[in-house]
Amino acid sequence: MRRRMGALPMGDPRFNLQGSKDQGAVLEEIVGLIRVYKNGHVDRLPAVSDVPCTWAPEANVTSRDVVINHSTGVWARFYVPNKAQGRLPLLLYFHGGGFCVGSAAWSCYHEFLARLASRAGCLIMSVNYRLAPENRLPAAYEDGLAATRWVRQQASYGGSDEFNWWRTHCNFARVFLGGDSAGASIAHSVAAQLGSLGDPETVLKPVCLRGVILIQPFFGGEARTESERNLVQASRSALSLTTSDCYWRMALPLGCNRDHPWCNPLAKSAPRLEGLKLPPVLVCISEMDILRDRNQEFCKALRSAGKSVEQAMYAGVGHAFQVLHNYHMSQARTHEMLAHIKAFISSR
Repeated sequence: MRRRMGALPMGDPRFNLQGSKDQGAVLEEIVGLIRVYKNGHVDRLPAVSDVPCTWAPEANVTSRDVVINHSTGVWARFYVPNKAQGRLPLLLYFHGGGFCVGSAAWSCYHEFLARLASRAGCLIMSVNYRLAPENRLPAAYEDGLAATRWVRQQASYGGSDEFNWWRTHCNFARVFLGGDSAGASIAHSVAAQLGSLGDPETVLKPVCLRGVILIQPFFGGEARTESERNLVQASRSALSLTTSDCYWRMALPLGCNRDHPWCNPLAKSAPRLEGLKLPPVLVCISEMDILRDRNQEFCKALRSAGKSVEQAMYAGVGHAFQVLHNYHMSQARTHEMLAHIKAFISSR
C-alpha cells in the first residue's frame, strides 16, 4: 500500500524526478521531501537548498567540511568563531530530519549553527550521518558514537596536521553533545551508550563530556500522548503525527514498532535511566509541537532517575521553528533558545 504523508511547507519546490516514473510502485512518501519505491529506490527532493561551507551568514565565523569516516562517507561541517581567544568548548551537533532527510549542508542548519557558534562562543562540529531507509537504525546512532570517538582521537593527537586550524582552538575538557529532532535522539543515544560505560567526564578521556542539548527530541511510542492525539497542526507545521509515523517506519529495523528502544527511550525494553551515568541535560521543547508531551515525560523521567535536567519551553511555536522560521514568533523564540544554550554551555 502506498502511504502518502504531509511534509515541510516549502512552497512549491522545483525538483527533477527524471527516471523516477520507471521505478514502479511507491511504498512510502512524504510530499516534497522523500519518496521510497517498492524496489528500494529512494528519491530525496531538494526542499531545502544545500550551501557550501564558504557561505557566510555570520561574518565572524569560519566553516570547513571534513570527512571523518572514509568507510561510511560520514563527514562534518566545522564552525569556528574568527575572534576565538584561547580554547573554546565544542558542541558535537546532529541535524534533524526524521533520520531520513536532512544534511549538515542544508542552508537552514548552516545559518542556525553559524549563528549559534557566534552567539555562544563555541566551536561546532555538525555531523552528516547516514540516512534511512538505505541505512536503518542503528546506523545513525553508530555514526554519532563514531564521531564522538573521532573527537577523542583528535584530542589525543600530539602532532600537527590539516586539522590544526580548529583543534588548536578546542577545549576538549568542555565537550557537549547536541542536536534537534532526530539529531537530538542521536545525541541522547550517544550519551546513553557512553553512560553505560562509565562517568561522562572520564569515559572519553582526555575528552570530558560536560552536557547534552536536546532540541525537540524525536522520540516515539505505540501509545499516543495527549499532544499527539489532540494538538492540531497548522499547515506550516514541520511534523504531523502521520509524518512522524512514516519516518519511524522508514528508520526502524523492519518488523520493529515504535516501542523499540531506538524510538522510545522510556520503553520497558530500553536501558534504565537510573543505571546510566549521564551529564547534565538541557531539553528545549516547543509548545505547539506534537512531541511536547513526550519531551516533557522524558524530562520527568530524567528527574525521577536523579539526573540533572533543565527544561525550556518556547511558547507559540512548533517543531523545528528555529531552523525553518515557520511561525511569526520564530525569530524571537530562536533568540531565546540561543540564549538558553549559551547559558547552559557557559555554566559548564
